[in-house]
Amino acid sequence: MTSQPSPAAPETRPDYPPADRLDLVEELHGHRVADPYRWLEDPDDPRTAAWSAAQDALCAARLEALPGREHLRGRLRALLGAGVESPPVWRGERRFLVRRTAGQEHGVLLTVDPDGTERVLVDPVALDPSGLTTLDAWQPSKEGGLLAYQVSEGGTEESVLRVLDVATGEVVDGPVDRARYSPVAWLPGGRAYYYVRRLAPEQVPAGEEQYHRRVWLHRLGTDPAEDVEVLGAGLERTNYYGVSVSLDGRWLAVSASAGTAPRNDLWLADLSASSPGAPDLRPVQQGVDAQTSLHVGRDGRAYVLTDRDAPRGRLAVADPADPAHGGWRDLVPEDPEAVLESYAVLDGEALAEPLLLVSWTRHAVGEVSVHDLATGARRGSLDLPGLGSVGGLRERPEGGHEAWFSYTDHVTPPTVHRYDATTGEVSVWARPPGSVQVPPVRTRQVVYRSADGTRVRMFVVSPAADGDGPDRPRPTVLYGYGGFGVPLAPGYSASTLAWVEAGGVYVVANLRGGSEEGEAWHRAGMREHKQAVFDDFHAAAEHLLAEGWTTREQLSVSGGSNGGLLVGAALTQRPDLFAAVVCSAPLLDMVRYERFGLGATWNDEYGTAEDPEELGWLLSYSPYHRVREGVDYPAVLFTVFDGDTRVDPLHARKLCAALQHATSGPRPVLLRREGDVGHGARSVTRTVALSADSLAFAAARTGLPLGAAG
Repeated sequence: MTSQPSPAAPETRPDYPPADRLDLVEELHGHRVADPYRWLEDPDDPRTAAWSAAQDALCAARLEALPGREHLRGRLRALLGAGVESPPVWRGERRFLVRRTAGQEHGVLLTVDPDGTERVLVDPVALDPSGLTTLDAWQPSKEGGLLAYQVSEGGTEESVLRVLDVATGEVVDGPVDRARYSPVAWLPGGRAYYYVRRLAPEQVPAGEEQYHRRVWLHRLGTDPAEDVEVLGAGLERTNYYGVSVSLDGRWLAVSASAGTAPRNDLWLADLSASSPGAPDLRPVQQGVDAQTSLHVGRDGRAYVLTDRDAPRGRLAVADPADPAHGGWRDLVPEDPEAVLESYAVLDGEALAEPLLLVSWTRHAVGEVSVHDLATGARRGSLDLPGLGSVGGLRERPEGGHEAWFSYTDHVTPPTVHRYDATTGEVSVWARPPGSVQVPPVRTRQVVYRSADGTRVRMFVVSPAADGDGPDRPRPTVLYGYGGFGVPLAPGYSASTLAWVEAGGVYVVANLRGGSEEGEAWHRAGMREHKQAVFDDFHAAAEHLLAEGWTTREQLSVSGGSNGGLLVGAALTQRPDLFAAVVCSAPLLDMVRYERFGLGATWNDEYGTAEDPEELGWLLSYSPYHRVREGVDYPAVLFTVFDGDTRVDPLHARKLCAALQHATSGPRPVLLRREGDVGHGARSVTRTVALSADSLAFAAARTGLPLGAAG
């Protein structure tokens, strides 16, 4: 007689660490708002420290027991083995690039001398063998003899700015601290540059140390304390600034936006008619609800890239001596479907006529078109390798007939391409430095309807065996973001490929709140319209179920940062739809988010709790405030980072405690905490470990076999 397999033992509820529930209810604009885990906001409270340590132990034990986790780590590292190389940044015959080989933890900044000799300029691991230091930004001088670069430690993103001599590699200026998110705009000759720096902590109110930026002029070799303030006093405390200087050094452009608001003020100064330390900044636009940038080209025209009166973007030209809106003339008008992303001017002597390259995304898929520079008339388009993404479109600053850009899709690591305008040829300039064996997969772009009938798109990546459609329901990861105008475009992802190789389906949804369909698409998912983003996500899940891609027991969702808010809303609004949730570095207490991290810079995206109407928007979906006792919630893995200075880990701590208390079922709610790393860049080893834990957790909850069993 054939023996039958023993039934699986019923899952038991984890023994969660105790967490005091405060009887704390506040009256806010007529709303009674409970906050039982307010004490978990303070990481230095002994109760928080003890609770966090107990959560660490619980999570580690659960993750270590997950099948296939070590296999995933090896496979992810192999899939990342292609490495990456950036498009070149040219200064005369010298070029700069970032390259990461298979064995490196971080990308390394290199220069290539005119004779072809490669030299390392900045290697984060050489600066810090622990791998905790990251290269945040860099900008060569206009002549290429100097390089401004910014690094930060422990994931804090607190960039410190230095300048090195490219010929010798020696640091010749700096350090300048408080330079987080600072652009650098060099003046010709390399004697000085404009940059952005926060005021010293003692000069600002307590709790506002991350704000109060100013634009400064710094002269090499001088004390930063003597830098000249150019702009910022009296403006919004949450302003972010952009700054650029034309190639000839004549024109200074400065922009300002309040936090992440999708609008900016813009000024232009003629440095030939005013001092660099006291530029006569004249308004290009102020108080206008639009995003606009301006660059004065080699031909003396001001190129204006804007979504003003054009939600999908347009490129106009103007006279820099009179750059006001009334003088703008469309060079490349708005497209009815494609979103204008960037452009490059090709005006070398080898060309019969100057040309313009324009990069677009059409429903999140990249395109590049060719235009007559004088009139904007379309001449054609570039042949790209497939349905993917184009980035880093660059020309030689001094002019020429070549342009470079990167291309990637779901199975192609980022590859640098070169366009030669004399022949119209597109060729591979630089392949990834390593090799990788990509599993056979099939990608399709699917259109579905949201709750209000809006057409939404998503990319579905599945095993090639699925052919034209699902051959059977499979364990599935549904990923989304839906905010801040951030598009989710096709791109190479080791996590996606490892999941699909094991037999799963990986889905990326282009929700409202992003910019896949332009600024109107963004605004349809922000402020009072935020629920539309969650509705789009729920509708994506329901479409996958209806079309047979997966089942409720096989469906997991994943998101980070604003995407963590997305999946937090999904698990509290529709716990019936999902088996598992991976929620990374999330925003979850939307009543108090402005008080922590960079939260005050996001209130144009979400709304502010200080306004009675806007508090109503926030309370309607705030995940922490929507937890209900007695609900069988999906399995949840929160991942947080102690060095995160953008989104405070308190959000995940509070919702984790609330869910552990409230859930009626045995499915685990875990908190994975990581030290010495933050919201952004991290080493390859750290990336692999986090991805392996997240995927193994989702696999265990959705029934995806990993390793040899897969």
